[in-house]
Amino acid sequence: MLFSVIIPAYNVKDYLQFCVNSVMNTKFDDYEIIIIDDGSTDNATPALCDKIAEEHPELIRVIHQENRGLGGARNTGTAAAKGDYLFFVDSDDTVVPDTLEILAKIIKEHPCDIIAFNLYTDDGKGTRTPLNSNFIHLDKPFKLSEHPEFLNSLPNAWSRVWKRSLYTDNGIEYPERAWYEDIRTTSKLFAVADSIYTVKDHLYVYLQRDGSIMRSSNVERNVEIIDAFNDFIGWYKEKGLYNEYKDILCELAILNVLVAASVRVLMIDTKHPLLTKFREYMEANFPDFKNPKHIKKLPKMKRLAYRLVIKKRYRLLKLLFTFKG
Repeated sequence: MLFSVIIPAYNVKDYLQFCVNSVMNTKFDDYEIIIIDDGSTDNATPALCDKIAEEHPELIRVIHQENRGLGGARNTGTAAAKGDYLFFVDSDDTVVPDTLEILAKIIKEHPCDIIAFNLYTDDGKGTRTPLNSNFIHLDKPFKLSEHPEFLNSLPNAWSRVWKRSLYTDNGIEYPERAWYEDIRTTSKLFAVADSIYTVKDHLYVYLQRDGSIMRSSNVERNVEIIDAFNDFIGWYKEKGLYNEYKDILCELAILNVLVAASVRVLMIDTKHPLLTKFREYMEANFPDFKNPKHIKKLPKMKRLAYRLVIKKRYRLLKLLFTFKG
């Protein structure tokens, strides 16, 4: 079997059927779907999971478990998977038609450990915007050591398919009940992969809904980005990789701690103490983070956000992001 499509589900009765239907909208048949009901409490999602599986018993399996969070659900799916490649699809998202067939053709030509593609964002009102997930695009397979800048790609799990052996052979799992579980994990997977291949196709549709983690108003939990960095940077040091990737890890911290996490916080409260905590983390762990070399390759908007954060122009940055939408 080529693909195991793993769909964690938690209180998503309004989205799950659309998600599953989008995966099945293909002529390709060498795959399975594993739905992980992660302790749903809405009295509807567990039954819907069972109903969907009963309609396609040859294709879909359901695993019900106590709530372990998105990371724990993905780990359960990985342990149960039979496919050579894992495709993690969040239950409120969808994929474009024939995504699995497209990926299968790519894998046949380039059987790499990671196949990375692009995505659309969906505002929930019918507007889709193409977004490039990967910091670089190459027409041939590569290793992270050859192009370390790939670490600056969006860290999400779902805009790539992964050789299952990357997880099982290296003992890599997602953290349970944690925010920023993707960057804790994908940054390790990039490093252990023998080959990565990027394609320009936009195959995944990410729904930006108010209830999602990244749009949550639970501002205090943004501190977990520091926990995430301590996690995988400790892993890089343990594996003897830190010195090789030190500069790119600094850039990754600039993007995700100093800029992205700060923006999430200041959009809610421009005087929140986490803004100071993020800066202190950078000063303690990446003392040369103000060196211009670290931002010269960033897109214009991110360079501007970086400069405004450095100058503590939080209100202006909030206005810019509010205007930008």
